[in-house]
Amino acid sequence: MLTVENLYASYGAITALHGVSLEVAEGELVALLGVNGAGKSTTLKAISGVLRPVKGTIRFLDEDIANRTPEKILKKGISMVPEGRDIFGSLTVEENLRLGAFSSYERTRYKADLDEVFELFPILKERYRQAGGLLSGGEQQMLAIARAMMSHPKLLMLDEPSLGLSPALTDQIFELIVRLRERGTTILLVEQNAERALEIVDRAYLLATGSLEFSGTPDELKRKVDIASVYFGGEDDETCEVHLL
Repeated sequence: MLTVENLYASYGAITALHGVSLEVAEGELVALLGVNGAGKSTTLKAISGVLRPVKGTIRFLDEDIANRTPEKILKKGISMVPEGRDIFGSLTVEENLRLGAFSSYERTRYKADLDEVFELFPILKERYRQAGGLLSGGEQQMLAIARAMMSHPKLLMLDEPSLGLSPALTDQIFELIVRLRERGTTILLVEQNAERALEIVDRAYLLATGSLEFSGTPDELKRKVDIASVYFGGEDDETCEVHLL
């Protein structure tokens, strides 16, 4: 479904990605792992069109989307839930969801989509008329994911969905991700909580300072990479190295 080859991206004079390549097949749940500054979020921004790549190809459903606008990429079927959620706090839950459906809005379909979203997120039905900014952190994350689902994405990209949440809310978010995958949603997950991510994904890619260091199944990664040294070795983000076992 998604193929990224030799991707380079930069912020001004700083090169953030150095030849990253990855693939996501239809129906897969794939993780991008690495410490802060490794290039995970930058990769998602490049795929979604928020950041234009310097070099490389991004193919989605056999079409090159590397130079498409975010709006065109969304209509093509890629939806991203950014780090920090970015919901509209002054708007109601329903208004946030309606904005998520703008690219494919049809009145009859919208009602059916709301029913489906409320089946997945019962708490949002209870908060339907409440301002998004008054929701708890976990509820805001659910709203951000629900808003993305309203566009009927073929590929859902989640950037740090458990960031800042309590362990109990983190459990709920991971359970939700599993449910979405079971319903057939293809997911590319960026997650700082590597241990939890490796419990649910099919495959994982490990990035370090903008370069791909390892890819494989969770079992392969656990056998061949010292994950503890990557996340807790005490190195600075800019100089962190991946230690193979």
